[in-house]
This record gives sequence, structure tokens and C-alpha cells, in this order.
Amino acid sequence: MSLPSSGRSLRLTLLALLLWSFSLPSFAQADLQKLDAYYQKALKDWNVPGMAIAIVKNDSVVFAKGYGVRDQQKGGAVDANTIFGIASNTKAYTAAALAMLVDEGKLSWDDPVTKYLPYLQLYDPYVTQQLNIRDLLSHRVGLQTFSGDLLWYNTTYSRKEILERAKHLKPTYPFRGGYGYSNLMFIAAGEVIEAISGKPWEQFIQERIFKPLGMTRSFTSVNQLKGLENVATPHGNPTTENGKPVPTVLTAWDNWNPAAGIFTSVNEDAKWLKLQLNRGTYKGQRLFSETASHTMWTMHNPTVVAKEMEKITPSVHFSGAGLGWMLNDYQGKKIVVHGGGHEGMNSRTVLVPEEKLGIVILTNSMSSIMAPIANYTIDQFLGIQNGRDWSQFNLQMAAKAQAAEKSADAKAAKQKVSKAKLTRDLNAYAGTYASPVYGNAVVAVQNGKLMLSLVAAPALGGELSLWQPDIFNLAWKNNFALLTPTKARFLPGPDGSIAELRLDSNNPDFHFSELEFSRVK
Repeated sequence: MSLPSSGRSLRLTLLALLLWSFSLPSFAQADLQKLDAYYQKALKDWNVPGMAIAIVKNDSVVFAKGYGVRDQQKGGAVDANTIFGIASNTKAYTAAALAMLVDEGKLSWDDPVTKYLPYLQLYDPYVTQQLNIRDLLSHRVGLQTFSGDLLWYNTTYSRKEILERAKHLKPTYPFRGGYGYSNLMFIAAGEVIEAISGKPWEQFIQERIFKPLGMTRSFTSVNQLKGLENVATPHGNPTTENGKPVPTVLTAWDNWNPAAGIFTSVNEDAKWLKLQLNRGTYKGQRLFSETASHTMWTMHNPTVVAKEMEKITPSVHFSGAGLGWMLNDYQGKKIVVHGGGHEGMNSRTVLVPEEKLGIVILTNSMSSIMAPIANYTIDQFLGIQNGRDWSQFNLQMAAKAQAAEKSADAKAAKQKVSKAKLTRDLNAYAGTYASPVYGNAVVAVQNGKLMLSLVAAPALGGELSLWQPDIFNLAWKNNFALLTPTKARFLPGPDGSIAELRLDSNNPDFHFSELEFSRVK
């Protein structure tokens, strides 16, 4: 959720390249000292405060180490026990929890979701009726990537309230006819777990996965981290003043936990890698069946292999979504992978099942260091001679994206109206604006300034300053790492008075255009 880019398409293209790019395999034992040196150099090259990496090979942890600092300002060395947010790597845990219920005969992958969540409705009655558990976990419901994510981001909405609002989200492709990454559907998956087991998602994960794996320092909420030692601090993108990533704070978004709420260390997550590579068994104890493992690692929703990916790695022939995992091939081998992007913490999990190889990389940055680190590590374990320097290769791609972003920003600056004047009294904009998806926004005049408040998200909103007639720059009152420059655009109605409000933001993570506020009279 954090690769820098001047636009959504470039960002997603780069993410796709990072996701699927690998070199050609021929098995050998990796030189761990060489890897260690590579990781240290990459940390500096990518300007990442801290990072931890664990590697599992043949059911043993052959490498586990931390690099850098927990906090750019306060210091504190990162080690293999430092806790990070793994964000969307959580999705595989949620899929495994559902697999356990399938194994117990309490659930079928093909059950309609409304059997357990009768309140859940989507954009079409047919889709609502046909939506099944596989659909929730494979990003094929018809919504665009990240659709509805503003419903959980810093809002007071419960999971049920979020899902009740999903019916207002518009599809961008036919049901089961495309790929759109959906956090909301994994929130629904967590609610299904609770409906069947009678236990909240958090309790189920703790009791049914963490406890048998011995993951005693793994957590399912930011709130559980209070008072703990050896916890990484998240960092936003570097500032222009000193070029260093900016320490920020973790927010307790408990309403999205089934999609991205787990916090753990590489030492603890390595146990999860062992469970996965052993097809549901850990130290002789079976948590989910081998059949369930095959189902989760089977492609349920194919995605396009872009031309850029083909040029970089011609051996990639397919890619797509399993259940809680992403899948691709190279040289006839399967890669099972997922990434995670919390606010100020990016991570990655990669499995090569045929080689009994698993890698987890956790960082406290918004960079994309994880993919090149994983690719280089795989190359070393597969004995690639004179392979690509993935870190430098991806740094060059990131530099091009940043250059494009600066160019776009410079172009936008030239369009700025230097002497814009108000064409209406500030009170003409004041009032309550309602969005079917989001709820209410309130615009008020306070001390001669125009202020925007989002009722569902008290931490958001801020001051509005004139940019062009009826268009204002929004100065977010909190400097959250996932927020980008945003404008508030007021639209007149037939009588010329202000009737609607739109929030315009070139944000790769949130679709402010979905909100569509209309003035309440």
C-alpha cells in the first residue's frame, strides 16, 4: 500500500512487477553470510529504519535476524523478536481459520455468505445471493481494488456497520469476472468465523492458531501492544528536510483486523511458515487438513501477467489469487506469496513449497524493499549464478516512479491560481453533507476559517483554504502516513447554491471519489 507513484496505474504496475519477478532456478544451498551482507546494504540503500528477516528451509529456521532501529529518532536495535504489524499477511491466517471450520464440517467453501451474515448486501441482489466463502477470500466480487477502505480507516464503524454500507459500493467488473483486492470481504470472512464459532475473530486466532504454534508474543490488535517492549515504531515517507523516514504512531483499526490486524515477530511468524510448508501440521499436531491446504493454494481467480512482467521474467506463465494467498509460477515451480502494508509498516511472506522454503520480511517503513529482498533470497537458495541484483533493479524502478511523481507535482503547481478570490461567502459552503456510503461530513465556519469534519472519522478532516473558485485545499489535521494531498470541491445545484461536496485525492489506497456527499437541506 505504499510504493511511490504519480498515479494508480504506475503504482499497481510496479507492485505487480515486484510481486511476481523471479530468476531462473537450479537448487543449491545459500550462502547465509552473503545474504546477511546483502540485507545490510539494502537497508541503507532503501533508507529503511528497521527490518527483520526469517528463513525456513526443510522445517528448520536457518536464518533469523534484525537490522537497523525500531525508531528513527529514539533508536533501539531491531532483532528477530521485534514486533511488527504484518498487515495483509493476516489474510492467510483468516483463510486458515475458515479452513479449520471446513475440516470440522461446520462450513463449506461454497456456502452462501448470507447463510451466516444475513445483513450483508452487495450492489446486486443476485450477487448477494450467490456470494460464497471462496469469493470472500479470492478478490472476485466485482469491486475495484481497495473499494470501501475508507469505511474502516480511522472510523468508529463496527465490522457489521461497515458491511451494511457495502451495498452502496459500485462494481467495476462483473461478479467473478475480474480481480479487485478487497479488505472488506476479509472483514466479512472474520464475521463468518464469529457467526459459526461464537468467538470473535481475535479470540479464534489466538486460541486456534497462536496457542498451538506457541506464538506467545503475537497479537491481534494494536491495543494489545501497550506497555510491551521491543515493538517497532511505524514510519511515514521521508521528509524533504532531512531525508529520513518520519516516526508515526499505530492506530487501533480493530474493525479491519480480520484483513490486516496481526502483530508478530519473524521468530514467531517462522512457526507459521513451518505450518504452511508442512500442509497444516506443526510438530506433529494437525491444525488444518492437507486438502484444505491444497484448496487455499489453488488459483480461484486468475490475473493478467503484464507485458512488463513477461519481459523481466519470461518464465512466469500465470498469476492469480488463491484463498488468502497470491500464486504464480516460474520454471514450473509454484510461488505462494502475500504482502502487507500497514500505515508505516510494510511486510512480505513468500513460500516455495517444492523447495520447503519460506521467507518472511517485516519492516517499519513505507518502502518496497521486501520484494527485491525476497527475490534475491530465492535466487541464492536456488543457486542462481550471476543473477540480477534485485535491490538495485527495483531501486531504479522506484526512482523512475518518484521522478514521475515530482513531474506531476510540478505540473500541478503551475496550474495553481496565485490570486484566487472567494466568489461566495464562507457561510455559503457551511452545512451537513450526506454520503450513502460514508455517512455525514460537516463543513463549518470557525474563527473566520472553513473547517471540514468527517463524522464517522473524528481523526480526519481539517482546514479548507481556497485554491480555485469553489475548490479548497484540505490540510489534514493529523499527519497520517497513508493520507495524500486532497482537495474539497463544492458543486452548485440548479439554483446556483452549493449542493454537493467531493473530495479529490490521487491516493493509491483510498477512493475518496466513492463518497459522493450531497447537502442536507
